[in-house]
Amino acid sequence: MKAILIGILAALFFSVTFILNRSMELDGGSWVWSATLRFFFMLPILILIVGYQRNIKPVIKHMIARPVPWFMWSTVGFGLFYAPLTFATIYGPGWLVAATFQLTIIAGSLLVPFLNNKIKQKIPIQSIFISLIILAGVFIMQFEHASSVPLISVLLCVIPLIISAFAYPLGNRKMMQVVNGELNTFQRILGMTLASLPFWIVLSIYGFTAHGLPNSSQIIQTFVVAISSGIIATALFFYATEIVQQDNQKMAGVEATQSGEVVFALIGEIIILSAPLPSIVSFIGMGFVIIGMILHSIVSALGNRKSLEVIKKSGIRQNP
Repeated sequence: MKAILIGILAALFFSVTFILNRSMELDGGSWVWSATLRFFFMLPILILIVGYQRNIKPVIKHMIARPVPWFMWSTVGFGLFYAPLTFATIYGPGWLVAATFQLTIIAGSLLVPFLNNKIKQKIPIQSIFISLIILAGVFIMQFEHASSVPLISVLLCVIPLIISAFAYPLGNRKMMQVVNGELNTFQRILGMTLASLPFWIVLSIYGFTAHGLPNSSQIIQTFVVAISSGIIATALFFYATEIVQQDNQKMAGVEATQSGEVVFALIGEIIILSAPLPSIVSFIGMGFVIIGMILHSIVSALGNRKSLEVIKKSGIRQNP
């Protein structure tokens, strides 16, 4: 239950991404700068945080020891996750992007058999069924808007988000395997930010060539996104997944909490961007999302209780 609550809090901070990315798009800012500036801003902040803890040296050593997996999975987990996500804001409001991104709930479960070569694992079917309830709510929420958007706009919004939805859990889980508990959450985020820099540098060169430099409003808003989503939300979510990384059922539950981004993004757009109040149909969709999150929490709590009972029966003593 602790991991679920941390996941919901992460969703709140993550929702800032969808709101402000849409705000920057409406103001004429390029999606390229919305993506790249976030990670450029994150880097010095992370260096200060990890440097204050005197933990930078282990990160560098770990990256030098395994440069290829660090570069590859960091580019997937950060680059192929966030660049398509920001691109999608051109073709849909923040809440619609957040809603479609919830495909990551299913993606995380479908990726289970391919994430560990040493141990054969099955797709957590129970989590898939619960996630379908959440997705039903997500699609109900976006139905009215999607029905009024041209097909090409729908495709240019949905296809990048499918890539993003698979890249995020794949990169996150693969990096957990690479790190293998040897680095803490902030060290891992710092390492992934450093390793993904080549991707962001190349993208920023394209951004400068195609769109010129960003304006001051976009720089300020991207800085807020970097703090809220890049530092706070990412740290909370990574910490939640690390707590339950040995249990696929609970991992799916934590990843499902990110569906709360839809609700938070919608509320944020109404308050900050003066978006219209959603219809009764959208509220029904939110209800499905909340029910799905509650079910995931219950399943996670029951799974934890069963594990404790097994430990108690086997006579294994737990640390206090």
